[in-house]
Amino acid sequence: MRGCALLAKEWQVSLAALVRSANQDLLVSAPYITQDGASFVSANLNCSPRGKPRLAVVTSLSPSAICQGATDPNALRILRDSGLALDLYHLPKLHAKVYVSDGKRAIVTSGNLTAGGLFCNYEYGIEIAQREAAEEIRRDIRAYAALGALIAPTVLDRFCAIAAEVRGAYRRTVAEASRSARDRFRRVLRKAEDELLRQRLAGGAMHTVFADTIVYLLRRHGSLPTVAMHPLIERIHPDLCDNSVDRVIDGKRFGKKWKHAVRTAQQQLRKKGLVELVNGRWQLTGGRTAWSRASR
Repeated sequence: MRGCALLAKEWQVSLAALVRSANQDLLVSAPYITQDGASFVSANLNCSPRGKPRLAVVTSLSPSAICQGATDPNALRILRDSGLALDLYHLPKLHAKVYVSDGKRAIVTSGNLTAGGLFCNYEYGIEIAQREAAEEIRRDIRAYAALGALIAPTVLDRFCAIAAEVRGAYRRTVAEASRSARDRFRRVLRKAEDELLRQRLAGGAMHTVFADTIVYLLRRHGSLPTVAMHPLIERIHPDLCDNSVDRVIDGKRFGKKWKHAVRTAQQQLRKKGLVELVNGRWQLTGGRTAWSRASR
């Protein structure tokens, strides 16, 4: 695709470059924005002597998202106080994650402007460097933003105070719930989690899931030592990587159970001739390129 690039791993690098490239205006559309995301944008703004670009932010200030911590209105004050002229729009049903620089470059992605969206979650998107397409995206989002509420700076300050009350009331409500109600909730929650894990494992062992994941990671990243593989696996499978559960043999603890399952998966893949350990790094047999060709 001419003028387009697929974004997955470390897409925030492309977002940082897009933010830095904005000279006149920067458009951000993200339903969830936290202080990590706002600080990321602020740190990458173009601070040329000619001045900073005008910033338009389209987001959702939904009270439910605020209660859950998915959105932090104080993050928007970080952007406002960075010295930019800020146009802030609230739309409760917003789901689009779009970033546009000067109507010349655009990123359309699954990633919100949060720590999870930028650094932790598996996100996917596309960067568009075709000016006509980028400008059309900007017009579409601007037109949609105009349907929402334009939040004035003084209103933002007042809303941040209200949001603090909402979060405090939510925490008190949760804390004041009866012990029996909390216990019932935990039991039902655990039941749902157990059912999902049962489906994830499909009657097999944990290491079978990790084996497929190891092959995926080696195809994507090339050779990896085990110590680098662990956080990547944990990021993909947080439900399987329980760091509170140790493997115990004859009363002795031998580290995290899930890491032993990773080791079992590595050894089984090696026995099958699918991976090999070379100078402390795991790699696909036949090399990354050969595996890529074979997977098509």
